[in-house]
Order: sequence, then C-alpha cells, then structure tokens
Amino acid sequence: MEEHPLSLYELNALVKRSIHACLPDTYWVQAELSDVRSNYSGHCYLEFVQKEPRGNNLIAKARGTIWSNVYRLLKPYFEEETGQAFVAGIKVMVKVAVEFHELYGYSLTVQDIDPTYTLGDMARRRREILKQLEEEGVLTLNKELEIPLLAQRIAVISSATAAGYGDFCNQLEQNPYGFVFYPRLFPAIMQGERVEQSVITALDAIHACRDDWDVVVIIRGGGATSDLSGFDTYELAANCAQFPIPIITGIGHERDDTVLDCVSHTRVKTPTAAAEYLINHLHDTAKVLEDYASAVLHTISTRMERENTRLNRMVERIPMQTRMRLKEEHYRQERIMKHLEVGLQSRLTKETHCLKMMETRLGIVSQRRLVKEKHRLQLLEQELKAASPENLLKRGYSITLKNGKAVIDASVLQPGDELTTRFAKGEIKSIVTKK
Repeated sequence: MEEHPLSLYELNALVKRSIHACLPDTYWVQAELSDVRSNYSGHCYLEFVQKEPRGNNLIAKARGTIWSNVYRLLKPYFEEETGQAFVAGIKVMVKVAVEFHELYGYSLTVQDIDPTYTLGDMARRRREILKQLEEEGVLTLNKELEIPLLAQRIAVISSATAAGYGDFCNQLEQNPYGFVFYPRLFPAIMQGERVEQSVITALDAIHACRDDWDVVVIIRGGGATSDLSGFDTYELAANCAQFPIPIITGIGHERDDTVLDCVSHTRVKTPTAAAEYLINHLHDTAKVLEDYASAVLHTISTRMERENTRLNRMVERIPMQTRMRLKEEHYRQERIMKHLEVGLQSRLTKETHCLKMMETRLGIVSQRRLVKEKHRLQLLEQELKAASPENLLKRGYSITLKNGKAVIDASVLQPGDELTTRFAKGEIKSIVTKK
C-alpha cells in the first residue's frame, strides 16, 4: 500500500490531464443519437451510441454536450439542411472535443456537425424502403390508378387546425370556374412520432367507405421541414402504395421527396397546389367535354347541311319522280285491267259452261226424282185404299157407332144405349139390353 494514496478528485484530475495531453485535438465521430434533451439555459445534452452492424446490441456509448451558444446555431442549420428534426434515433457525424470532468466524468463536447452524413443515411434508408416496396411489387400500384374525370369527392387527411387545410378548402371553394367539390376531413397528426399511425388510421377510415371518394389528399401546410421524418416510414408507404384510391400529397416542402411522395399517385408542393391540381384536372375534363360538345355540334351542323342538301335534291326530283311513278302506275293499272277483262271473260265462259252442265244434270235428276216420287205416291195411294173403312167393310168387317162415334170398348156401353152397326151394304139400329 502506497504511503500517500490519491483522493478521488486527484485521480480524476490526473485522468483529465492525461486525456487532454493524449487527445488535445477535435475529432469527427460517427454515432447514433439515443437521447437528446435541452434545458432552460439552452444547453443540449446527448447520448451517443454505436450498435453491432448486424444486431441491436450496444458496443459503445458516450455522453455528449452542445453548449447553448453552439446549439442555437447548430440545430437550425442541421434541420434546414437535412429536413430532419434533431432528435433521437438519427445517425450523425459530429466534430467533438474529448472532455473529462472531475465530477461529471467522460463526455464529448460537440463543436460542429456534418448534415451531409445524415442526409446520406436518410437517403439510404429511403432507398432501402423503396427497394423493399419494389421487390414486393407494390411500389407503383397507386400511380397506376386513374383519377376519375369528375374528381369532386375528396377525402382529406390533415390536421383539423392546420392553416394548410383551410387554404386547401378555400382554394377549392373559390375556384374561378365555379366547380363544386365535396371535401371531407379525416383528421390526423401531421408531425412528430405519431404521424405514421395517425395517417394509417385515417386511411383505414377512408377505406371503410371507399366507394364514397374519388381521390385522397394528404396535406400538411407550413411547419418545419424537420417534421417530415414521419412520412419516411415503410408501414405508411406500404399502406399508401397499395391504397385503392389515387393519393395526392402536398405536405409543404419543395426540396426533397419523402418516401410517401414517391409512392403516391401525384406529388405537389403545398396544400394550395393540391387544390389547384384538382381544379385544373376538373377544368381539363370540362374542356374535353366542351371539345366533345363542339365536335358534336359541328358534326350535327355538317350532317344537317348535308341532309338539307339531300332533301332539297329529293324535293326537286319529286315532280319528275311523281310523273314517272304515275305513268308506271297507269301502265300497271292498264295491264291489270286487261288481265281482269281476260280473266273475267274466261271465268264467265267457264261458269256459263258449268251452268249449262248443271241445267242438263238438273233436268235428268228432276225427271228421275219425279218418276220416283210418282211411284211412291202410287204405293201410298194403294196402301190408303187398302186401309180405308169401305174396303174393310167389304172384307166382312163392321163398325159399331154410338152417337156417331165408333165404339171400341164395350165397357163404355150401358143398357139402353142405342147403337148403329154399319156394314159394307147398309146399317142396322140396336139397343143394348145386357152387358
């Protein structure tokens, strides 16, 4: 054991002098930010980490500090150049000085930052997302959809309080052509960590009534470009790329396209530009319809003139055609009359012959019928004569009469009745004495 042990402060001071002597310069360091905090005084406190290339395990970690005089310049410069918020989760290249404090220990003091490194990492991440979507075959699906000619029913994804949403609606309502649009807001958070899930939720709500909408417009007016990282996620891009309704993005930035811009049907710069795009689209449709109407009117006018000329020619030809037709009909009627005369004469001759034949046959048939009927009458005469009372009386029969009526039933007679019995020759009177 040494005779004069060091105090902790003395040891840390020795370490501080040693580090300052060994690492007196500044160094450019690549690392990922795992924690970013700023306090009331304007200082920013960081935590730098490095992970395994093929895993998520930490292999290095260090505290970092950006003093307020540097931070108030460095932060807006970085965000302006990258369009990315200076927040945890991004990779940075920073110029640091190695510090060791007797009380607070080892830390890195940030003096400068290289935005191009972060831009490269962001671009790499975007490329990886776009490549994955392309490999899955969905990258251009939304771009391949056709925006309806009359795109008037608009589902809007935006913040309800965003000035951009109000500008968008005012631009649609006050369009110079008097077109009518029907926008409906599906509210979403358009900045911060909840952008992805919030926009996906709005898309799900639109999809539930997808037949009610012609296009989807995702707009975000104004704000810092550093808030755009929420639009560079795989899940949001995959949802938009496969959405069955054309998506128009106008999320308020001009320099770089987000992944969402790359997969949407149409990308415009601002919410107002999105409204102008829809107005111009409907105006183009109206112009096409007007061109069609003009073409139809021209075609109708040309056709009417042609038909009018044709009718005039027909009217001019009507008298001559009428005379020719009358002459043809006159000749046709003469031919018909001649045919009728010949036909009537022939029919008359034929019918006269038929009448003569019928007359001859009628005489023969009548003669035969008269002979037959005469013979039948003779037979009837003979039968009548044979059945006459005189002939019956001559054959030995007699007729008994009572009061001039023949008696055929003896039960009707009473004693004392006077009867007359008639014979072929003569008659006698008798009185009934007994039954």
